[in-house]
Amino acid sequence: MNTTNKVAWIVFALLAIAIGLYPLTYFFIDREFGLLASKSDVVLSNVLWNVGFYGHILFGGLALLIGWTQFHKNWRKKYLQRHRNIGKVYTAAALISGGCGVYVAFYATGGIISMLGFLCLGIFWVFTTVKAYTAIRKKDTLVHQAFMIYSYAACFAAVTLRIWLPLLSIAFGEFITAYRIVAWLCWVPNVVFAYFWIRRKGLILG
Repeated sequence: MNTTNKVAWIVFALLAIAIGLYPLTYFFIDREFGLLASKSDVVLSNVLWNVGFYGHILFGGLALLIGWTQFHKNWRKKYLQRHRNIGKVYTAAALISGGCGVYVAFYATGGIISMLGFLCLGIFWVFTTVKAYTAIRKKDTLVHQAFMIYSYAACFAAVTLRIWLPLLSIAFGEFITAYRIVAWLCWVPNVVFAYFWIRRKGLILG
């Protein structure tokens, strides 16, 4: 691994760890914080929404926090059983977070544009995670690897959202427009990147 790749890997890991731990701040800071600041009192008092929201951020944070380790080829080969165990935890966390994400998408700030963006993200994350899991159950490692790349690309939207949102908010001078754009921008480019990465690795599907 050359110096550029090492730096990219370190940045990738640090971002995943930092944003993976970020949901814990909701337990130490007042609820009028982050994305919750844009929610109405009606939504904030909705028990099902709260279950969906905290299920989404906590299990999503866990998936993000542990998922990056699975892409280190040498580590994966050396600690295969650990790779499998972490993979099982990631799969469970991704399915819970993704399912909760589909539910809370219907309450997304910014209306139909934001709702559809996050709804598609949640469905894509769940779908690719299930495909990755069923592939490895069939011993199809190439398909498993390809769909896990797609799955983590969707998971990594938690990072890219927090990079793009403040930049877009500054550019447009207000939050709602920025949020509508970031509902798509946080994950679609990730999936495009994953597609070309998969092709580069020779894991072409179909």
